[in-house]
Amino acid sequence: VQLMESGGGLVQAGGSLRLSCAVSGFISDDYAIAWFRQTPGRKREGVASIVNSDGSTRYKQSAKGRFTISRGNAKNVVHLQMNNLKPEDTAVYYCAGLLMTNGLGFSTWQFDYWGQGIQVTVSS
Repeated sequence: VQLMESGGGLVQAGGSLRLSCAVSGFISDDYAIAWFRQTPGRKREGVASIVNSDGSTRYKQSAKGRFTISRGNAKNVVHLQMNNLKPEDTAVYYCAGLLMTNGLGFSTWQFDYWGQGIQVTVSS
């Protein structure tokens, strides 16, 4: 499985960014993709997830109302639209995936496959 993030960068507070994750290599279409983020000295935290087969989504509290995860028009692309960004959203953002046969991993935000991460910096 390969996951490749794009779309990060520098934005002012209040601005928007859209991250993209190119997904390849899953043996079936029954998988989930999530976005995580990590800042220095802190644990990696889940932000949002989407199940490829039915499009169902979940959001952590920090993302509700400002971030939207979605499947792209192109097959095997997942986006994270981030609006009204705040300086505390500054982090390395990771795309992660798992097969839905790993139900425990999905429910506990412990994903199996990871991208290399991409920097998002929000200036005040």
